[in-house]
Amino acid sequence: MIQRTVLVKFADTTTPEQLQEVVDRFKALKNHLTGIVDLQAGLNILERNKEYQVVLMVRFEDQAALDAYVADPEHQAVAAYIKEVGRVDSIGVDFEL
Repeated sequence: MIQRTVLVKFADTTTPEQLQEVVDRFKALKNHLTGIVDLQAGLNILERNKEYQVVLMVRFEDQAALDAYVADPEHQAVAAYIKEVGRVDSIGVDFEL
């Protein structure tokens, strides 16, 4: 299995509603894509460090499932929305379990 974790930083102009929409759209991918073992997303609740506002985590059966996810049009649409609402930066890691 492969675990992917992504932290996303947004502009000051990104609204709380837009941040929640990012989370909701990402969570909807679980029902659309095959090869996903688990998918979690949420808003950073730490008051002292709000640099990255959204965390996205998805666990895949294997590398082929991860590759299919990256190329999938539904995933690409979520990525485009993230950029549209003010993504400033993101950091991600993938590792084998």
